[in-house]
Amino acid sequence: MSTTNTAAASQDACYISLLGLAEYFRTAQPPNVKKCIQCLQALFTFTPPSKVEARTHLQMGQILMAYTKNIDMARQHLEKAWNIAEPLMNFDDVKFDTASVLAQLHLQTDQSSHQAKAMLRRAVELSQHNVYWHCKLLLQLSQIHASDREYSLASELLAVGAESAEEATATYLKVLFLLSRAMILMIERKTNDVLALLNTAGQIIDNNIPNPHQKEYLKVFFLVLQVCYYLALGQVKTVKPSLKQLQMSIQTIMAPNWPTDESIFGANQLEMFVWLPKEQLYVLVYLVTVSHSMMAGYMDKAQKYTEKALTQIEKLKLQEDKPILSVFKVILLEHIVMCRMVMGNRELAIREIAAARDVCLAVPHRSLLKRHSAQLHCLIGLYSMSTSFFEHAERQFLVCVNETTERDLKLFANLNLAIIYLRTKRDADLKQILDAVSTENTHTYSSQALMGGFYYVQGLHAFHKNSFHEAKRFLRETLKMANAEDLNRLTSCSLVLLSHVFLSIGNSKESMNMVTPAMQLASKIPDIHVQLWGSAILKDLHRMSKDAQHEKDAYANHVKYSENLIADQRKCVQSAHHELVNWFQGDPPVTSGASALILTEIPTTSALQTTAGQQQQQQQQQQQFGQFY
Repeated sequence: MSTTNTAAASQDACYISLLGLAEYFRTAQPPNVKKCIQCLQALFTFTPPSKVEARTHLQMGQILMAYTKNIDMARQHLEKAWNIAEPLMNFDDVKFDTASVLAQLHLQTDQSSHQAKAMLRRAVELSQHNVYWHCKLLLQLSQIHASDREYSLASELLAVGAESAEEATATYLKVLFLLSRAMILMIERKTNDVLALLNTAGQIIDNNIPNPHQKEYLKVFFLVLQVCYYLALGQVKTVKPSLKQLQMSIQTIMAPNWPTDESIFGANQLEMFVWLPKEQLYVLVYLVTVSHSMMAGYMDKAQKYTEKALTQIEKLKLQEDKPILSVFKVILLEHIVMCRMVMGNRELAIREIAAARDVCLAVPHRSLLKRHSAQLHCLIGLYSMSTSFFEHAERQFLVCVNETTERDLKLFANLNLAIIYLRTKRDADLKQILDAVSTENTHTYSSQALMGGFYYVQGLHAFHKNSFHEAKRFLRETLKMANAEDLNRLTSCSLVLLSHVFLSIGNSKESMNMVTPAMQLASKIPDIHVQLWGSAILKDLHRMSKDAQHEKDAYANHVKYSENLIADQRKCVQSAHHELVNWFQGDPPVTSGASALILTEIPTTSALQTTAGQQQQQQQQQQQFGQFY
């Protein structure tokens, strides 16, 4: 008996020594991975007990995944760990950690997420007695379903998580599940369900979260969702109080005296969950602020906050290059591209589209490209419109419509297609697309900004048919929607078109009443296309009233805006990245160092002078919807 005990003790000492050595080599600077693996491999020569063997296989798998490219061997060790641990009782940490890591490995290496889901479903089933692991695995599985756009399944899993947390009286965790589910329902456009969940979660945050630091984190999560909810509805004015609260909350969390995430969430196992660390929340608040500035028509603000956010992302990437940082970067670039086009900086826009492409291509398995391909095609469509490549623009928007499952993006692309068909006098195609948009969106939820844009396009169509009364009716509807929510760019576009309507029917007084505030807003945004169009209308109005000096000033402004756009057009067609207008399928081409293969006619100002702004109007039309998406 004594000999057996001594042998067991000696063997335990060997395990402990080898594990200690392995950890020493792993944490050395730089890590000595080879010796770490050798120490762990040596453990198996002692025929260790099942639990030690399973734990060691898990550690081997984790180290091989983290430090080497030997994924097959990592998979073998993790599968061995799972096969040993699965039937063992009182061994939850190793068992479920193995399932979680193995699912991550399947996601990295498999073409499909089927195996990862199957592994996690089995682990979820086995973990019902352990609230911590049950909830952690539910979150991981729901994330995979959400990534695969299986939103109903993700929502169901999050509902189960909220119930499990409630049964365990884990209030903080329950709110995390509720807010996560609200986020999924928002993607599904289940507006009423989102509101109900946000109201429930908001009341719990206000009344039932005693820890002030956890409360502030949950508040930021809640406010981000609330802001996104309002922005998705195009309610730029309504969202302002929530956005202001969010900006104040993030300043509180980022203050130097704020405790570390580890100290806030490390005391209780059921509170060891956090939506995003505070540094990433900080970037996210910048992102939603940029989105708000774009929709409200404050391009300078949007540019300023984008630059700050991108700087912060680069700092975080130097510390640890998390995949979500690339997502944030692409979304920010998508916003800044639209900013540049509104302001007439199209050459910068195509450069930044190329930068967004590079970020997408750098992410393994093209996962980011798959999610943002439709958006990139849409942006290239806008760029192609703004540089008068209408055939390319049409094809880009059609690719976007075919690729996307997001209804707002589809509507946005279709509205731009309608403008192309209007511009190229394709009446049958225009009628078909307007009828389709009208049918699809009459009885369904849509962004107020997008629906305002739809009325604007109908007003533009009526104007081109010389149906001036009908044009006024549509544009007044647009103005009503735009003014209600401070959609400044939509307001300025509608005013300048209304001004042109009144000019066309000889009502110069009303035309001046419309174009004056349009130009003031356009200057504030700034929107060079509305300024170009408005300056041509002003020139004609002053000529009609025989005000030679003001006519001369308006013409000088018109020439200035026109020359700026012509100079930018030359830069665009000479840019290597202009070749992106020819990307319609597969991976986007790498364009750095390439030469532009397409030339375009540079618009002249002569036609503008004789048509009282018709061509300016067309150029403006090509840009009109940049801020809505």
